Amino acid sequence: MTGRQFADLLDAHGFDFFTGVPCSLAEGLIAALERRPRGSRTPYISAAREDVALGLAAGAWLGGRLPAVIMQNSGLGTSANALVSLSLLYRLPTLLLVTWRGFEGKDAPEHIVMGEITRPLLDLMGVPHRVLARGSEEADLAWAGALALRSSQPVALLLPPRVLEADTPEPAAPATGAPQTPVPTTPPSAVPSSLPRFEALRAAVGALGSEPVVHANGYVCRESFAVRDRPENFYMIGSMGLASSIALGLALARPERRIVVFDGDGNLLMNLGILPMVGGGPAIGRPTNFVHVVFDNGVYGSTGGQLSPSRGVSLAAVAAACGYARAESVDSTAGVESALRGAIIADGPSFILVRVSAEERPAPRIPYAPEEIRDRFRRALGSP
Repeated sequence: MTGRQFADLLDAHGFDFFTGVPCSLAEGLIAALERRPRGSRTPYISAAREDVALGLAAGAWLGGRLPAVIMQNSGLGTSANALVSLSLLYRLPTLLLVTWRGFEGKDAPEHIVMGEITRPLLDLMGVPHRVLARGSEEADLAWAGALALRSSQPVALLLPPRVLEADTPEPAAPATGAPQTPVPTTPPSAVPSSLPRFEALRAAVGALGSEPVVHANGYVCRESFAVRDRPENFYMIGSMGLASSIALGLALARPERRIVVFDGDGNLLMNLGILPMVGGGPAIGRPTNFVHVVFDNGVYGSTGGQLSPSRGVSLAAVAAACGYARAESVDSTAGVESALRGAIIADGPSFILVRVSAEERPAPRIPYAPEEIRDRFRRALGSP
């Protein structure tokens, strides 16, 4: 079954509110939901975090909708408190469509442990669940929807790899009747830049000396690795959103070093509360050695190009309002290099928003084991 066909099933079973955090295993489903005409249902809403999506679903159900939340199984950890103290506490019917990364122990290292504990975690929280299987998709969905309504609580369907097939391109609408606006195959970009992120990263790496750089997970670290691998690079391969937190801890622990973080718009939105912490929380003061570089392409690139909530929002203005000493936006390689060189020698904290296009360049996965990334980074820092 394709993502579009499964979206049709969701509509047929009465689900009319969709939100979540994207995963490549649900790419076709999310794309189909984004393309649907509005009608009586709300188009797919891209949430910054999984617990935020559960909050949206709660409000939608209270308003008379039947919600479904799409998340990767890693998001179960992020959303555990919201599930227990909101969805289960208030007994709010919600369909959880949880993609199962680390299924049968076959995946990238960051997914293996969560893959093993996904079902026990759902059991522990008291969330009934079933594994979506080919050939029984309609029966599985009917079971989950009926149980969620009957028991008035969240019910989960786990989506293993390849249970949803890739969609074939949708045929163009017939040229009859009133003119229709064609549905774009890719969302129009609201990010005013044609600068490829790879070239922006090349310029940023070229501006570095020996500064340690904490990299957000996804293509930010993979493309940076492809530009130039450095022992001073800490590559995140999991824990989306936490690169800026790691960099802040490092900046506070090593005030004599200039600490740089290469972040992404989706990563930052998952941890937006880090901005006022960096900008001058009274308990720590402003870390003048903190340089925050955010590559903003307006999409979740590694999961299929779903729209990011950063569209139409100036994250640089948000950072300035949160107390960063310097906050600027650039959209050229010369601008990237100049801004980063200036931030490295100036008192911060500094925020550089790099507007880049949604273009993706093939880049290898980080070849080092997590422990090797850790140990060589500590050696580069001279940590005992």
